[in-house]
Amino acid sequence: MTVSSMGESALLLHRLEKPKGKIDVVLDTDAYNEIDDQYAIGYLLHSGKTLCTRAIYAAPFSNQKVSSPAEGMRLSYEEILHILALDSRCGIPVLQGSDRYLPSESEEVFSPAARDLAQRAEAYSAERPLYVVAIGAATNVASALLLNPGIREKIVVVWLGGHAHHWPHNREFNLYQDIAAARILFGCGVPLVQLPCQGVVSAFTLSGPELWKWLHGKNPLCSYLVEHTQQEAERAYRREVWTRPIWDVAAVAWLLSGDYMADRLTPSPIPQYDHHYSFDPTRHWIRYVYQIKRDNLAESLIQTLTLPQPAP
Repeated sequence: MTVSSMGESALLLHRLEKPKGKIDVVLDTDAYNEIDDQYAIGYLLHSGKTLCTRAIYAAPFSNQKVSSPAEGMRLSYEEILHILALDSRCGIPVLQGSDRYLPSESEEVFSPAARDLAQRAEAYSAERPLYVVAIGAATNVASALLLNPGIREKIVVVWLGGHAHHWPHNREFNLYQDIAAARILFGCGVPLVQLPCQGVVSAFTLSGPELWKWLHGKNPLCSYLVEHTQQEAERAYRREVWTRPIWDVAAVAWLLSGDYMADRLTPSPIPQYDHHYSFDPTRHWIRYVYQIKRDNLAESLIQTLTLPQPAP
C-alpha cells in the first residue's frame, strides 16, 4: 500500500466513525412503499437537536402498489409532503427523484433530487460531511455520484439495503430494484454504512398492542403511523397476532449517540446481478451493522416520536 493510499484509507476510516455533535442530513426515501419510511421521517424530524434535516428526496420503487418506478416516486413525493403536514413542518425542501432505475453503472438518471445532492454536497468537506440517509433503491444517490464524483469526499451514505453478508441470497427489495446503483455505492469508495435487512434489521419489530399503547393519540403523526401500520398488517398478515419490522428507523438511529446497534468495519462486498455477494478482502472498508438492540431502539423511537416537536 502506498503512502497516498494509506492516507486515503485513514481518512475513510475517520469518516466511518459515528458522528458527534449536530450534523446535517438529507433523507432519500420511497415513502409510499411501506409504512416504515414514515416512522423514519418522523424519527429524523423529531431528532432535530442533533440531526438537522436539510432536504428529503423521493425515491422510485415498483411493486404491486404502483404501475411503474415513476408512479412509485411520485406517490412517495406526495407521502413525504403528507407526513410533513401532519407534523406541522414547513420549509424543508422536498424534491422528486428518479422516474426509472439506472440503465447502467456509468449512466445516471437526472432528477431534481440527484441534482440537489450533487450541488448541495459541494458546501461540505471530508472533515464536515453531509450525511445521506438512504432507505430505498439507491438510484438518486448513485446518480448524484455519477453527476459529481467529487462529492464522495464530502458525504457519508447510510444505506438500509441488501441482506446480511451470511444470508443465503441477496434478493432484497432496495437492492434488487437497482443493482447497478447499489454496485456504485459499494464500489466507488464513498464512506458507506450498510444496515442489512434479513438477518440484522429484521430483528427490529413492533407489535400492534405496543403501537396502540405507546403511540396512538399522542399527536397526529403518531396516530397516523399506528392506524396505517394496522391497515398494512391486516392486509399483509391477515391475522390478529402480528409483529411488523420497522426497518428504516435503524438507518436514522445509526446517526444518534444511543446504544441501539452494533457494527464493525469490513471490506466492501460486491453485490452481483445473480442476487448474491462476492467478497474480496482487499476492497476498501465500509461500516457494517450486524446487530440491532431491539428494546433500546424501540424505547428511543417511542420517546422521540411523542416528544413535543423541536424547533426547526
